[in-house]
Amino acid sequence: MVADILKAAFLGFIEGLTEFLPVSSTGHLLLTQRILGFGEDGFGKTFAVLIQLGAILAILSVYCGRLWRIFIGAFSEPGPRRFILGVLIAFLPAAVVGALAHSFIKDVLFNPWIVCFTLIAGGAVLLWVDQIDFDPQYRDATTFPLGMYLAIGIFQCFAMIPGVSRSGATIVSAMFLGADKRSAAEFSFYLAMPTMAGAFAYDLYKNMGQMSADNVILVAVGFMCSLVVAFIVVKTFLDYVSRRGFSLFAWWRVIVGSIGLIALALGA
Repeated sequence: MVADILKAAFLGFIEGLTEFLPVSSTGHLLLTQRILGFGEDGFGKTFAVLIQLGAILAILSVYCGRLWRIFIGAFSEPGPRRFILGVLIAFLPAAVVGALAHSFIKDVLFNPWIVCFTLIAGGAVLLWVDQIDFDPQYRDATTFPLGMYLAIGIFQCFAMIPGVSRSGATIVSAMFLGADKRSAAEFSFYLAMPTMAGAFAYDLYKNMGQMSADNVILVAVGFMCSLVVAFIVVKTFLDYVSRRGFSLFAWWRVIVGSIGLIALALGA
């Protein structure tokens, strides 16, 4: 049990580190679980989703002031009401696709070979995006057009393929639709809240039968580590992306994906 707790803590660290970076937290967790031999009874896939609660609470704690102002403002101002509607519109495609394709995603797409290939492909996309000289039209995530929110939400659905990256899909699509790097990354944070909360609630409902006392302890450990590390990442990521772009994360993806393919080919 001690060994499993240490593995859960490390996986929580990986979740918190990668959830809001464009590197795919799910992909990293699946590969790490395979290396550690964690959750081979099927619990591993559920664990990977449930510890996202720590990352959700981390972003809520960082954005609580802004969220409160938006909530209060919605009672008297059209701008906050429109933004809340925009987030709901962006969330809807993933909610529908996730509910309809839940079994297919978990049983077919949660595959280490798929993860490695999509990590490398996503890295190539980020390197390409970093070379484009965008002319941003929007610098405030709360003022995107409603149609733009919907388009970002549709692109987010690609992140249901492990290795694609939810944050990567939303940030890149927002930039192509006219957002600057900072507002694109910030909207990915806002959209993460309902998306991750919905995935957490749905997966908990579908897999409640797997939650033994030991598994609850492992989830709690992973949750706490995810919370602390994700808090640090959220506080620093926007400034880093605004100044440096995506090349670090692109090469990170390519290296991890390549190592993963070599390990799989060797029978790991």
